Amino acid sequence: MYNVPQAIGPYSPYRKAGTLLFTSGQLPIDPETNELEDTFTDQCKRSLMNIQSILEKENLKMEDVIKTTVLLKDLSDFDEVNRLFEDFFEEPYPARTAFEVSKLPKNAMIEIEAIAFLK
Repeated sequence: MYNVPQAIGPYSPYRKAGTLLFTSGQLPIDPETNELEDTFTDQCKRSLMNIQSILEKENLKMEDVIKTTVLLKDLSDFDEVNRLFEDFFEEPYPARTAFEVSKLPKNAMIEIEAIAFLK
């Protein structure tokens, strides 16, 4: 079921171009409450679940993701990101870039964007 939070600005949650689907950065906002999840683990899971919902709307799966970009408020959370990515993705894992940023919208601890291959 397609259930992701509304964009918090003038942008689309995702766009398709040719054989690719690009998501906007997914903040860990619960689409039911429009609130951020509390813990880092829950925030990471929610961002990934929001990506999963976008993919499902387009009849895609997490295995169709070929690249992710992860923005972290604290790079020391990187090991937890790795653990959770293993729960959401299977080999071959998507390519990934991750880096620490000073601040994210709504004071989130993580934001994740993805690129998926359209079948």
